[in-house]
Amino acid sequence: MFLDILIIVVVTSFIQSIFGVGVLLFGTPLLLLQGYDFIHAVIVLLPISISINLIQIVKDYRSADLDFYKKILVYTIPFVVIFLLVVTRLNINIGMIIGLFLLFVAAKDYSLKVNQVIKFLVRYEKIYFTLMGIIHGLTNLGGSLLTAIVHSKGYEKHITRTTVALSYATFATFQILTLLVSGYSADMRLLGNGIYLIPGLAVFMLTEKLVYTDIKNENYSKYFALFLFLSGMLLCVKSI
Repeated sequence: MFLDILIIVVVTSFIQSIFGVGVLLFGTPLLLLQGYDFIHAVIVLLPISISINLIQIVKDYRSADLDFYKKILVYTIPFVVIFLLVVTRLNINIGMIIGLFLLFVAAKDYSLKVNQVIKFLVRYEKIYFTLMGIIHGLTNLGGSLLTAIVHSKGYEKHITRTTVALSYATFATFQILTLLVSGYSADMRLLGNGIYLIPGLAVFMLTEKLVYTDIKNENYSKYFALFLFLSGMLLCVKSI
């Protein structure tokens, strides 16, 4: 177990425990900055991400927006699979674009004009969901677009987190299956990296009990907007 990976797992697991996304969104760029390659980051983080999401789903599965989820399955997942298959041959940096978009979405609740623009953009959901799949397959950053569109819908906190968790867990499941089926074998070591599940799940259990349950609905939306803002800032800084 490497200390740098452990620290990243603990911090990002705390974030995902509250918002349903974070392990991949923050963990991937942080591991890349530490010198790990993209596929290694995916292999380490995917089991943690999907395990936290599954517990969140089981707890509040009735809260999920199933109509939203069906669109994920139809318009997003096929592109996650396709573009993950070619990711090892590409070197794409679109973090700055996504980062600026997140900063824009984070201002939705504070600007009427921004709110109107966001509503206009999400009308074209098929294109949005497709783009989300492409970006996630290539960069592991599709969770940023997922949180942006969920935030734009103004759900209460249980619907927000469960819908994000269900969608994000599906991303992770298909990524794992794609890696396995494609025959990619370089340093897979899924069982060896499973040791990071222990601290990840421990952080989730503590956060669920001590933090998430005490967050009121009206405050959750504000925290979610702050989460989007910080996500955008991280992606912009990383891309400079």
